[in-house]
Amino acid sequence: MNQYVSQRSSSLLVADFSRVLAGPFCTMTLGDLGADVIKIERPGGDDTRSWGPPFVDHESVYYLGVNRNKRSIVLDLRDPADLRVARVLAERADVLVENFRPGTMERFGLDEPTIRPANPMLVYCSISAFGAAAGRELAGYDLLVQALGGLMSITGPDPETPTKVGVAVVDVLAGLFATVGILSALRERDRLGRGQHVEINLMSALLAALANQSASYVLTGQIPRAMGNGHASIAPYDTYSTGEGTLVLAVGNDKQFTQLCDALGIPGLATDGRFLSNELRVGNRALLREHLEHALASNSAGHWARLLPELGVPAGAVNNIAEAFALAERLGLRPIRNTEDGEGLGRQVASPINLSATPATYRTRPPRLGEHNNEIRSWLTELVPKPGSGAASDTAGRPLVDI
Repeated sequence: MNQYVSQRSSSLLVADFSRVLAGPFCTMTLGDLGADVIKIERPGGDDTRSWGPPFVDHESVYYLGVNRNKRSIVLDLRDPADLRVARVLAERADVLVENFRPGTMERFGLDEPTIRPANPMLVYCSISAFGAAAGRELAGYDLLVQALGGLMSITGPDPETPTKVGVAVVDVLAGLFATVGILSALRERDRLGRGQHVEINLMSALLAALANQSASYVLTGQIPRAMGNGHASIAPYDTYSTGEGTLVLAVGNDKQFTQLCDALGIPGLATDGRFLSNELRVGNRALLREHLEHALASNSAGHWARLLPELGVPAGAVNNIAEAFALAERLGLRPIRNTEDGEGLGRQVASPINLSATPATYRTRPPRLGEHNNEIRSWLTELVPKPGSGAASDTAGRPLVDI
């Protein structure tokens, strides 16, 4: 039996028509959880294959970061033969993920209403920038959505300096929401025996993920503003100067505040009427900062970062990425894993999903462009019935699609 068919018979098949970040992040997550992901790439490949530097062995680190546990096949959807291959994949898949502009898949006959009659069990996930209504023609890049969605207005040192988050966080959030939606739709499919259309857009994902900030506007009409590293509703919850370096304090309740004041040698601050509650501390945050930084100046950020957590106070240094990975290692979190295929470039950032019975796996490195063309096409050839041979079925016993 073809090795590919053998794996397919026991795996959830995901047809991944997505590219760049939101869709690939979603499908990589599904792949980590055991799905068999086929990455359909245009000639030339996913845009991120050329995004760099940095590159490792001529491969883009951006691409490598979100495409493990996948197989790559190159298909030109403008070519009728390749389009038929894509159609078979869509009609055989358990899950289809695409993040083209709305209407693109429809032009190729790969949209959800067209595929649905041939594959009623399909969970079809569309990820767009601004939805399929009035925003359907708008291009969506993470930076643009961070701006239009309000995130930049609450990020940065002050309201006059709008700042993006240091990673394409909206794409990542949309990918996570897409994963949740897909898993929910699969659960419903198990219950009722039919798939459905999951629609995610970056704008809505961001507005939902703004959490307390968006709720503040919706419920009170107040428009949040940038406050640097401070928090609109908690104090002390910010970065603070010390005798040497910067310290983060994330004090979330009165008990922690009392412990902080005791540790800094200013216990009277905790009983000061201006700072007795979080609400009062928020209202007097500037004066509170003066008192805290005066006490913190007696020693370095490193000293306080070691001492305060031992006393129950949430505090820490501002790590760079290397220091963050080193800390995760010391905490036993295993932040880096190696793929099982033994090939080069096997080091991967670990999935944060820890399951006791079915843990995430790191089976294969990110695929080279078209690496699995022959394997996947051979499998599809086995699925296509010969003329006059009558109906056939795949390893799961479902009728095949005639291409």
